[in-house]
Amino acid sequence: MQTEPSSSPGRLQRWLGWIERWGNALPHPATLFALLAVVVVLASWVFHRLGISAVHPGSGEVITPVNLLSVAGFQRMVLEAVRNFLAFPPLGISLTALLGIGLAEHSGLMSAVLRLIVWWTPARWITPVVVFAGVTSNAGSEVGYVVLTPLAAALYHALGRHPLVGLAAAFAGVSGGYSANVLIGSVDVLLAGLTQAAAQLVDPSYRVTALANWYFMAASSVLVTLVGTWVTEKIVAPRLGEYRGVAPREELKPLTTCERRGLWAAGGSVAVLIAFVLAGVLPAEGYLMNPQKPGFVHSVFMEGLVTFIFLFGLVPGLVYGVVAGTLKNDHDVVAGMIRTMQSMASFVVLTFFAAQFIAYFNWTHLGLITAVRGAELIQSLKLQELPVLLMVALVVFAAGVNLLISSASAKWALLAPIFVPMLLLLGYSPELVQGAFRVGDSVTNIITPLMGYFPLILTFVQRYEARAGLGTLIATMLPYSVALLVAWATLLVVWLALGLPVGPGAPLYLMR
Repeated sequence: MQTEPSSSPGRLQRWLGWIERWGNALPHPATLFALLAVVVVLASWVFHRLGISAVHPGSGEVITPVNLLSVAGFQRMVLEAVRNFLAFPPLGISLTALLGIGLAEHSGLMSAVLRLIVWWTPARWITPVVVFAGVTSNAGSEVGYVVLTPLAAALYHALGRHPLVGLAAAFAGVSGGYSANVLIGSVDVLLAGLTQAAAQLVDPSYRVTALANWYFMAASSVLVTLVGTWVTEKIVAPRLGEYRGVAPREELKPLTTCERRGLWAAGGSVAVLIAFVLAGVLPAEGYLMNPQKPGFVHSVFMEGLVTFIFLFGLVPGLVYGVVAGTLKNDHDVVAGMIRTMQSMASFVVLTFFAAQFIAYFNWTHLGLITAVRGAELIQSLKLQELPVLLMVALVVFAAGVNLLISSASAKWALLAPIFVPMLLLLGYSPELVQGAFRVGDSVTNIITPLMGYFPLILTFVQRYEARAGLGTLIATMLPYSVALLVAWATLLVVWLALGLPVGPGAPLYLMR
């Protein structure tokens, strides 16, 4: 019997509501991460006792579970607890960047910019612009997580829409569309190097460039924008409905004369900063270039991008505040930074326990063993002569492994030596294999708590919904994850059917 179309959204919303209620019924996220850390410790003992192992495809080393329920394991947990916390990448990056952004918010610059955007951007274009901005932000590494997601939430709140709708759209673009981009970023360089090393196990002369997937990923950026916009407007926005929280909403009143002067002055300071950066990176021997590692991707600017995010928030915010009269002295400046850090207190607490859990999981090798065993299963299915099924299987497999190992480079360093040589010998180009991996690596970022920035995004959610938990965030982002998986895998199938190269000089097949 065919079901009426109108009933499907109702079932979907009930299902997502059940996921949210179930997820939020769990303990506080900080407590949950602490409990998960205990589970990992116990699991390491169980798997160690069972003698489960795997052979690393690159080094040939036998990977065995590390038992943390031992004297050595206990000592390591005690000695490295502080290091795990302080070395957790999102902690320093987020707090440093938000110091500058916090001043820009405190001075009124962010408010003025939001109102200007609202006045000049047609409402129907807001969502695709936000999603596409998230996709392109990946060229700047983690800037999208720290800057765009809270900005999008504030923008939608100012428009009278639910702020979490804006946050979800931005998060979907930044993280769900992590590999899609029209620009070449650091991840392209990193993955290409790993792919080349794996390919050279078979052909020592094989070269893989950072442009290996450029055609496919540029097309994917359009796809992610369209899918992200559709999910936002057709599923997420209707589900969240009208915002009834207590977070203050920015009034959409016209800019005053002082605010306009402040915006012009802040814009001038941004222009000066941009000119400073360009003068340092355009010359081959510029003061922001790294002589040991030539190229923009390895420049001091890209390596120290977090510092520049801080400066691009601090300087314009300071200039705006002085010209508009919202900052009277240095006490006002410091007060703005302090207020931002106060709002991040829950993130700091959550990060401590999340950092321990992720560190323990990495120490035990449980994720590595699962990935290798899964790869062996893919090989045993003997799909090598069925390109479509093989690539879809690789996409789904990478999406599943991404739930356990969030780092793209860590996953590909493990999987590339398995799949690239095997498929190269069968005529599949390493660039195609890398492209299929990148699709799966992106789509489940937004639903796994193991993703480093997940605690930060949850903190942004709780600014508007104080009682929100993991269930709220996962239920909100799950439709994006499923839709992107289906649509992106379909695009890959179409790409295969058309026989299009995935990048410059990167065909689909080598010996066909």
